[in-house]
Amino acid sequence: MIKKIITGFAVLVLMTSCVSKKIYNDLESKYADLKKENRSLSDTNEVLSQSKNDLENQNKLLTDELNKTKAERDKLLQDYTATQKNLKTLQDSYNALEKDSNDALATNINKNRELLAQLDAKEKSMNAEQERLNKLKTQLEASSKRLAELEALLDAKDANMKKLKETLTKSLKAFDGKGLTVFEKDGKVYISMENKLLFQTGSWAVNDEGKKAVIEVGKVLAQNPDLSVLIEGHTDNDKILGTIGGGVENNWDLSTKRATAIVNILAENKGVNKQNLTAAGRGEYAPVASNDTAEGKSKNRRIEIILTPKLDEISKMLNEL
Repeated sequence: MIKKIITGFAVLVLMTSCVSKKIYNDLESKYADLKKENRSLSDTNEVLSQSKNDLENQNKLLTDELNKTKAERDKLLQDYTATQKNLKTLQDSYNALEKDSNDALATNINKNRELLAQLDAKEKSMNAEQERLNKLKTQLEASSKRLAELEALLDAKDANMKKLKETLTKSLKAFDGKGLTVFEKDGKVYISMENKLLFQTGSWAVNDEGKKAVIEVGKVLAQNPDLSVLIEGHTDNDKILGTIGGGVENNWDLSTKRATAIVNILAENKGVNKQNLTAAGRGEYAPVASNDTAEGKSKNRRIEIILTPKLDEISKMLNEL
């Protein structure tokens, strides 16, 4: 037994020199692209949240301005009513004074003209305020409508992702306790499958039990053709000493091959939109647990299928704001 272990170790040491710089660079480039895509999605989500807050703040400002304008209009209306009352009083006085004195009549005529001018000015001012009020009301209604539509789209997206998670959980119930979990985070649905369900050590060939789980995922994806599907392969931080099987050179290579193997199984379902599938290997650089323990390493050796809703309609609405 000891002789076999020594022999195997020697073979692994001899094979470490087979690392391909080109493959490493290709994988590193893919990793950078994925990081960029992840940042883009995070930025999009942040922009959506900021836009929602901006619309709510704008709605509040418009509402406050509307209330202020209404108060100003009411004051102008009161002034207008008071001026009309004064005008009537002066007109009555004018009629009485006309009988007594031409001078008094002339004075009242001048006052009457002044009041008429004031009344006309106030009426014009009130009309201008009313026009401004109507414009603000129209802007407020349009803003409220856009905000409501955006909120409805966001609520619908969240509801669809929640329903998708429930559907996947139900479809994959047979794999409970076998290293498969379904959870929702940041508006996306994640399907995490530990390698003990899918692969033998150092292999990227999916075993029968793991293939059944992936096929069930494919059935759900076929019913949701508008989802973007990212399949990520992950490893622990154990270094690969030498090549394995068909020539795995490092953890990047192994994680990519495993992600590609999952994509190939999903693609066998004719209902799955192949254009939405992306395979990526992240190697040991996105752990979910500490690599200091065997249990942590087991959790880090996994495949994650990340389902993201398309945000084209929401982005279009934000561009129109």
